[in-house]
Amino acid sequence: MPLSIRTRLLLLVVSVMVPSMLAALWLSWQTWQDEQKALVRHLQDNTRALSMVVDKELSQRAGIARMLSLSQTLDKGPALSPEDLATLQLQSRRALQGMAGWVELTTADQVLMSTRETTPPGAALSPGQAGPSGQPGAIGMQRGNGGASVGSAAPRGVAASAIAAGAGSAGSTVQPLVDKPVIGGLEPDPVTGQLRAVIVQPVERNGRVLMNLSMTLLPQELQQIIDAQKMPDDWTATIMDAAGTVVARHPGGTSHAGRRATQDLQQRMMEHRESVFESVSLDGTPVIGFFSTSPQGWTFLTAVPRQTLLGGRTQALRPIVLGSLVLILGGFGGALWISRRISRPIHQLTDIANKLRAGEPVQAGPTGMAECDEVALALEDASAAIRQGRGELERRVNEAIIRTREAEQRSSRTQRTAALGRLTGGVAHDFNNLLGVISNSAHLIQRSPHAESLAMPVGAIMRSVEVGSRLTQHLLRVSGRQPVRPQVLDMATALGEMKELLATVLGKRMQLRLLVAPDTRTIQVDAAELELAMINIALNARDATNGMGDILLEARNAEPYERQDVGPGDFVVITFTDKGSGIPEDVQARVFEPFFTTKDVGKGTGLGLSQVLGFCVQAGGTARIASQPGHGTTVTLLLPASTSAPAARPEVVTDPGALAGASVLLVEDNEELNRVTASLLRSLSCQVTTAANAEEALKQFGSGAAFDVVLSDVVMPGGMDGQALVRELRRRRPGLPVVLISGYSEALTAESSFPVLRKPASPAQLLDALARAMGKTATARGAAD
Repeated sequence: MPLSIRTRLLLLVVSVMVPSMLAALWLSWQTWQDEQKALVRHLQDNTRALSMVVDKELSQRAGIARMLSLSQTLDKGPALSPEDLATLQLQSRRALQGMAGWVELTTADQVLMSTRETTPPGAALSPGQAGPSGQPGAIGMQRGNGGASVGSAAPRGVAASAIAAGAGSAGSTVQPLVDKPVIGGLEPDPVTGQLRAVIVQPVERNGRVLMNLSMTLLPQELQQIIDAQKMPDDWTATIMDAAGTVVARHPGGTSHAGRRATQDLQQRMMEHRESVFESVSLDGTPVIGFFSTSPQGWTFLTAVPRQTLLGGRTQALRPIVLGSLVLILGGFGGALWISRRISRPIHQLTDIANKLRAGEPVQAGPTGMAECDEVALALEDASAAIRQGRGELERRVNEAIIRTREAEQRSSRTQRTAALGRLTGGVAHDFNNLLGVISNSAHLIQRSPHAESLAMPVGAIMRSVEVGSRLTQHLLRVSGRQPVRPQVLDMATALGEMKELLATVLGKRMQLRLLVAPDTRTIQVDAAELELAMINIALNARDATNGMGDILLEARNAEPYERQDVGPGDFVVITFTDKGSGIPEDVQARVFEPFFTTKDVGKGTGLGLSQVLGFCVQAGGTARIASQPGHGTTVTLLLPASTSAPAARPEVVTDPGALAGASVLLVEDNEELNRVTASLLRSLSCQVTTAANAEEALKQFGSGAAFDVVLSDVVMPGGMDGQALVRELRRRRPGLPVVLISGYSEALTAESSFPVLRKPASPAQLLDALARAMGKTATARGAAD
């Protein structure tokens, strides 16, 4: 159904404005949803981290109580001399340095010792000093989900009243002996009424509980942990004991201590150890939060007001909706006005076109619109030019289509190559970090007193690290991240080093034999490119043989008839022979073409053998293939021989004591690699300070510490990488010795003003690089030997 210009303009307004409005609303909604999810994740991370801190605080005190219970002073208990009790009291005070609370040693009916200043050792229990539960010294502590024992939940058979209370002077209280460590909840002290929790450790000798040793934990100490987090004012952070009693809280501090959590929250805490929840805070504010219960049974939760999550959404959407409506109405009005100004000249053009179609002379008159006037004039010339231009137009359209398709194909290949480069570069970086951890750990094991007995497994680890390092370098070469470095290669040595990698590529069901003629000349090529060519040929051989059979790899000097079509000079021949299904004659002529493959879609790129031919031609030789269906295939590489001998690999030996006492700033974002490298440097008698990123390193550097050398990773999170960091350190302290190390970075392929080590680096390489950076001497061996 034909539509008028007015209708089309109105539809255009709708088609532009409505999707834009919907997109804006959807974007606002998604942004709000993402913000809420991020806030909930932040709550989870804060809660889990602080729950671990609380658990650590409880475990530390339980550990102190356990340590004191094992004191030799208590071996004679409960019949302890005043001297023994005084010794224990001194030990307890020392263990409690920096902590509030106190320590008591009790039997079933007597307080033997207390670190309260007014309590003399061996004070007898007064009959009137019974706790609120009715038993002597009972606290009446609720178990809730269970008064957590040290490292596990307390046994159900241990009564709540079995937890020993902290003792005062004349008001000291005791409890029946407990047979397992117990962490009690928050209860008032029966002497002073002060809220506190008690950690009780049984004192056992010869399998029998003689006494209880209790340690007091005050809410103020846990309140300090919450206050140190400096949370926003509208956030709620709470520490609760196993019974759901508030111990410390933000806001409000310890003024909320002793209050119980709401019933719905207590029920959810009984059902889950961690959970997101919605409830009403003790201040009466509806909140959304997250709680986490530690292994000790205590719970930490953080929450934010529901208004923080829901507020602002309506305010954010209202201006978008109103603005969209105004734009739509304005667009409709403008479309109506413009349509009237357009339709009249177009009707005049329609009359001119009808005359042109009828073959009548066209007289172009003014239409009132400059563009329409130009069209009218063009129509006068169109009749004569239509027939002539039609053929030219078709030809140019066809050419444009062909060029567009070719450009799209080139762009697609370029994008895939770039994406592959980014992916492999990132994988190589992370994999080399793992190899660095393994390598440095193995070297640390070699330095241990038992290294001799572990020589075989450690040697296997180091060989595996070397193979893994070669694999990552192969990834970088495939992605174009590895520079070309021609070097003189001895065939026996080079192919021998590749044999293990090729055997891995071929698989365990294939046997690879290597034959190198004794008089084979050397060649000058990029070893990495030669290795990649061998891998591509091996992959084709594996596919042709279904992963089974024998492979023969040979190297020898070329015969005169073999080098007739490659120019003068001597050449070396490398042949790779399989016993697969072979290649038909009509296919052999195309196997070296880029992107040509006979494999199924998704199983081959057609780039393997084209890389082989390109490598050989670039080196000054060529590649050939000979195959007979049913009798296997032989791929031949013809490479120019070199007159030079392979360069010796000097071994640089640095005195292990060259870095003794050196202060090293180690910057590495990988936590495991940071820790292992620091241990390795310390084993070389270095003083190591570690940093996880550039910002932390600058803080360490600015703290006044004097560093002799800086060892920094190149790729790190944040706005500053390793090179930017050492430049800033050099700006602050000119001449500062620095060494960079990286699993993958542009610093390894581009010019760098600093020494760069490749991960994984051996201790010898690391020691030599640091010594050279500090200007210390190294001894070279291998070239002279």
